[in-house]
Amino acid sequence: MQAIVETLFDAVYLITVITLGVIMIVKSGPNKEYRLFGVMAVVLGAGDSFHLVPRVLALCTTGLDHFKVALGAGKLITSITMTVFYVILYYVWRIRYRIDGRNSLTLMVYLLSLLRMILCLCPQNQWLSATGSLAWGIYRNIPFALLGLLVIVLFYKSGKEHRDEDFKYMWLTIVLSFGFYIPVVLWADRIPMIGMLMIPKTCAYVWTVWIGFRAMRKELK
Repeated sequence: MQAIVETLFDAVYLITVITLGVIMIVKSGPNKEYRLFGVMAVVLGAGDSFHLVPRVLALCTTGLDHFKVALGAGKLITSITMTVFYVILYYVWRIRYRIDGRNSLTLMVYLLSLLRMILCLCPQNQWLSATGSLAWGIYRNIPFALLGLLVIVLFYKSGKEHRDEDFKYMWLTIVLSFGFYIPVVLWADRIPMIGMLMIPKTCAYVWTVWIGFRAMRKELK
């Protein structure tokens, strides 16, 4: 039953975000904001597929224990692509609200992203083992959480200042995604059921993509 439910959920998720992303890239025309948003959605779906596809194959065949390397490598790739996702989202914010300058803010985004990627690439993470390092799971997610918090604040403040109805809840989708993700990082190894929080976390990201897609459809129709 788990294999069927996860396979269907993951397939719908990946197909949805990648399809919406491709549509945005194709139909955005000269609109740089929505083209970038489409690229961001494709990065999200393509990156997650490196982890989700091996997981589905494992559940439908010989089990997770036989796919340790593929699952570990997939988690590493997903960790990198999620970082890229937030960097792109930062640039979507800059374009949408016509932000000029603020180079110190951009520098902070790049520093947090670079630190996150460096920490992800450290062998101490033990990506390819059955049980990764909890301590390093926390270390690598500190700059990631700070990056997410920064993007949350930026979208919340700008959305309020500009009375942006289309992106009014963008900040909330990111809050929810981190709210569901952090308990998984901290406790999923000890309490496997907490891993179920990845489902609403994934739904929050679909909401993020849908906000951009709906705004594009409204603006460019």
